[in-house]
Amino acid sequence: MTAPKSNAVFTPSATSSVFVDALRKFDPRYLWHNPVLLLTEVGAALTTAIAIAEPFVGGAMPSGGTVMPPGFTWALAIGFWVCLFTATLAESIAEGRGRSQTESLRQARRVTTAHRVCDYDQAKDRAARKAKIEDVDSHELVAGDVVIVEAGEVIPADGEVLWGAAEIDESEFTGHPGAVIRESDGDRTAVTGGTRDLSDRLVVRISASYEASAFERTIRLASKSRRKKAPNEVAFAALLASFSLSFVIVVLTLNSVVSPVAAPVSIPVLVALVVCLIPTEIAALMSVTGIAGMSQLLRRGVLVTSSKALETAGDITTVLLDKTGTVTRGNRSAVAFQPVAGADPELLMRMAALASIADPTPEGASTVRLAAELGVSPEASETEGGKPVMFSAVTRLSGVDLPNGMKIRKGAASAAVAWLKQQGTAPQRQKLIELRTATRAIASSGGTPLVVVMKPAGGTGQVLGLIHLQDVVKESVPKRIGELRALGLRTVMVTGDHELTAKAISEKAGIDEYVGDSTPEDKLALIVREQEKGHLVAMSGDGINDAPALAQADIGIAMNTATSAAKKSANMIILDDDPAHLVDIVEVGRRQMATRGALMTFNLANDAVRYFTLFPALFVGVFPGLAALNILQLHSPASAILSTVIFSSLVMGILIPLALIGVPYRTTELRPALTRNLLINGLSGLLVPIIGIKIIDMIISQLPGY
Repeated sequence: MTAPKSNAVFTPSATSSVFVDALRKFDPRYLWHNPVLLLTEVGAALTTAIAIAEPFVGGAMPSGGTVMPPGFTWALAIGFWVCLFTATLAESIAEGRGRSQTESLRQARRVTTAHRVCDYDQAKDRAARKAKIEDVDSHELVAGDVVIVEAGEVIPADGEVLWGAAEIDESEFTGHPGAVIRESDGDRTAVTGGTRDLSDRLVVRISASYEASAFERTIRLASKSRRKKAPNEVAFAALLASFSLSFVIVVLTLNSVVSPVAAPVSIPVLVALVVCLIPTEIAALMSVTGIAGMSQLLRRGVLVTSSKALETAGDITTVLLDKTGTVTRGNRSAVAFQPVAGADPELLMRMAALASIADPTPEGASTVRLAAELGVSPEASETEGGKPVMFSAVTRLSGVDLPNGMKIRKGAASAAVAWLKQQGTAPQRQKLIELRTATRAIASSGGTPLVVVMKPAGGTGQVLGLIHLQDVVKESVPKRIGELRALGLRTVMVTGDHELTAKAISEKAGIDEYVGDSTPEDKLALIVREQEKGHLVAMSGDGINDAPALAQADIGIAMNTATSAAKKSANMIILDDDPAHLVDIVEVGRRQMATRGALMTFNLANDAVRYFTLFPALFVGVFPGLAALNILQLHSPASAILSTVIFSSLVMGILIPLALIGVPYRTTELRPALTRNLLINGLSGLLVPIIGIKIIDMIISQLPGY
């Protein structure tokens, strides 16, 4: 994906847009979703009204026995509005970054003309040569529509190839130059709206409308702070609101409590007390960290369609990986035929090819191709009138029932033997031992063994031998698995392949554990067991049979080439199909978690200093002894209060870059991380306000009356 310019938000036009958007967020209907900022706006409005009325009622009222200088109320009102503006500006900057980063995606997904097929008949006219075609805008397409994409045209929306094969340019989204192959009836059927068909005609079924596409959902999340918040974020917002309400109650009852012994504190000063001590910074920057995290993953080529998923990423303990398409390249090809039990090699190749003629998968096509290279090329007419048997994740078999009554099956060894038993033929013990030995040898090498069996009409079924399929581990996987381990994560590979194949592949990739011979139900049950043990599970998969497991996992991660069912079940999509981004997902999740912790620690330390600048100033006019608590030696009560208000506005601006960039998280141990967070952020949270408020006070003390 094309990375946006780092300063895109700060161009003149973009800057003015961000400022206007920050002012637009002053709308109480918007701030209603953030009670802390709404409270700040109410206080600013109330103080402004008092400042306007003061000339007509004899000037500013004393506060706590101290006479305030002229213009003090106006200074506070302006400080409150600036504080609110800085808070809304933080969200606007984050949204501006999201908009600038997604601009190229929106341009790539511009409205195009789509050739929609009317009354598509997949059985009789799969290539849609005779179908009626109508031209519509791509944004009018809905899930289920079938469109034709000619060479050179832009694919109008996300979908799956029903017919044809073509080179597709996905560089606009993945950032990787060069074309990729997308074809029907295989593992690489998914196409993305906005990519370009470079070579051949395709028939595509639309899997999601424009508004429901993963790109559009991600764009909305990355560029809008008023999104559906993650559970922890909602809970924390409720905590902040409760904390702020308690301050309001204290302030409202303060004058009643001290009235027997002290003069009342003025309303503007009470408002200053609330605005400076409620967690305004955290309330403003919490959503910023979420938007920034999504933007960071978007720059790395990962679409996040759920804010909860990103929040959960920092707590993940177990990563489950599907083998095909995630750990390996996914294009398993036949490399050899191996007869067993004295079977005729030519008969094995012929039966395997016949069983694969109607098999559209890469495995089936490569089996036919390999047999032809070895001199065995059965005609397609031999299967005419027969019944092809498509592969099922449940049966783990495919094949064909020929017109002459012969049945041929190929698939997993256990499934093939079970099928023979169902047909009334139990292989002899010696044949089973030989089959098991040959199967283990192929599986131990990292290959996938497919057993070929046949049963003639009225005859005895027999095991013919094996097809040796070979897949390759992706180059980036071993290194990234090591990085996941360094982050303290446990990796488990789950696959429907033979147990020994799973073992060999997991050893090559450096994966901690493996589970072979897994059905979709087994994968789902494994995730449930892990969750019952208290683990948070991330599942990566790309097949239709992975959809239930992706939906059950705490984080479901699909590759961009995954089936539409897998994409819909997942809440993160890796655009360039590189599992290396699993590390990015965890690191960004932990960075967001660490950033929020740093902001909280810093803000709480700030509040501790503000207590010592504000509370002595409230009643020092009545109780001079309170001056001993003025540890910063601030010039006067008025300058102390105004300096604290100004600092509250300035510190927000200081924290915005921290919220956008994030705090690095490099340790797997909680105790050292917590200690370092308390020391660094807590100490800086004490020193920054001490220095900042003192400097501001020294400047304000030069003003008349202060």
